[in-house]
Amino acid sequence: MTDFFATHEEVLNRAVQAIAERGYWSAYPESPSPKVYGETAAADGKAAFAAYLGGEFPLGQAGVGERVATEVSPFGVPLGIEYPRAEADALIAAATAALPAWRDAGPQVRAGVCLEILARLHRNVFELANAVHLTTGQPFVMAFQAGGPHALDRALEAVAYGYAEQTRQVGEVTWVKKADTLHKTYRIAPRGVALVIGCNTFPTWNSYPGFFASLVTGNPVIVKPHPRAIAPLAITVKIAREVLAEAGLDPNLVQLAPEAPGEGLAAVLAIRPEVKIIDYTGSTQFGEWLEASATQAQVYTEKAGVNTIIIDSTDDFAGMCRNIAFSLTLYSGQMCTTPQNLLIPAVGITTEAGPKSFDDVVTGIADAVRGLTADPAKAVEFTGAIVNPDVLTRLTSVTELGEVVLAAQPLAHPAYPDATCWSPTLIKSTTGYDEEWFGPITFAIPTDSTQNSLEVFRRTVGDRGAITAVVYSTDEQVLDAAELAALEVGVNISANLTGGVFVNQSAAFSDFHATGANRAANSALTDGAYVANRFRVITARRPA
Repeated sequence: MTDFFATHEEVLNRAVQAIAERGYWSAYPESPSPKVYGETAAADGKAAFAAYLGGEFPLGQAGVGERVATEVSPFGVPLGIEYPRAEADALIAAATAALPAWRDAGPQVRAGVCLEILARLHRNVFELANAVHLTTGQPFVMAFQAGGPHALDRALEAVAYGYAEQTRQVGEVTWVKKADTLHKTYRIAPRGVALVIGCNTFPTWNSYPGFFASLVTGNPVIVKPHPRAIAPLAITVKIAREVLAEAGLDPNLVQLAPEAPGEGLAAVLAIRPEVKIIDYTGSTQFGEWLEASATQAQVYTEKAGVNTIIIDSTDDFAGMCRNIAFSLTLYSGQMCTTPQNLLIPAVGITTEAGPKSFDDVVTGIADAVRGLTADPAKAVEFTGAIVNPDVLTRLTSVTELGEVVLAAQPLAHPAYPDATCWSPTLIKSTTGYDEEWFGPITFAIPTDSTQNSLEVFRRTVGDRGAITAVVYSTDEQVLDAAELAALEVGVNISANLTGGVFVNQSAAFSDFHATGANRAANSALTDGAYVANRFRVITARRPA
């Protein structure tokens, strides 16, 4: 068996140190520059992904004889990649058979294999980035960063937590109590088959934490990709299976589960008694169904929420407007971290340039968005493309809820003539904002006061949940009150972001993505609780 642990032990130790220190650290460079990755890396990766188009994906996994091709690129690029259709019985049987050897291999072997998978994914990061770019509609640089290095960092974070949780105690001990002496051993017992249900928007970033947390703790993983974004996870599964085979292990420890249109394979797999862990990102409706129906499994969900910005005052009005505008524009608001609601006192706010009325604030943010989207050729490198037709439907219907300050406009993409790209919309409204409107849709909501804003924040996030929150204020008491409100409703909060850090972003090894303390998500990426319940410790005692 190849000793991958020795190869990657230094990286693992540094990652374990990083999750304890919580400072900035990254194992994988986020810049796609040729100076970092080599002069031919970008072209080689693009060619590698292009080779899959219109053909059979070389997964190396048995299917049922049929092949499926369900991906539709938001950029209008024909994909036509065919994947072997899988059936629940065969997937479950293969995963179950692979579990014992993986369990008995121990935490070090498992961590080494996981780290080698990550190393090879990083080696093929431009191939992965092109897959994310063309299936999700993310701008390429974002697809590279979020779909590549940032996703790999989150995966490494999960491996570090998993390894630390499994090795925090001794494996055996001689126990002496007066005349009695026992030899005790402590073995890791994985829960069972793990199911990862991928999403369309961030197929790697959202799937990798659960995938690697389950794998490193001894559980075989079945990956059920979103029908529109299979390729990024197919590449991941392909590489994982290759590493497992080289390690002398059953490659069926990791399997892909593509499905035919309308098959509903995720729901079928989710309630199988053999499936003991489920990781899901997507709609609230299906997430709550999983939580209620998959009672045999430990279910980790990230669903919808109502992310909120509380604006009280600022000492950098232009910087505030620019920062908010970028957050609203990035990937057309199709991020679980994108702000939706702007709570602004109807009487206005104070700034370094004097008082600003409610309309002044809304106009300032709208103008900043216009500045980002005025040139379509540049704008699409921020907005990317609209991921599915439902977003366009919402863009139309939301205009009935209030006064449109900033109307969404179609954007022509210079590289993809058939791309579906739109600029954001901003609406002044007092209704409809207390539910999620996924996409480039923002509500500017007049409140009676900042105190009232905090009350609205508590109510909406308390009812609907949220992944992120932001407060702008020059008053320390307001900042403290906003942080207390965020603590009470269980959401992470940022204050006075005016520079190059945006609320959309969360940094692995430092920021906890979501909290598990409100309705938007029942877990956090990544903490000990997210990993430790994927296994149990079994004690065996014998007289010494």
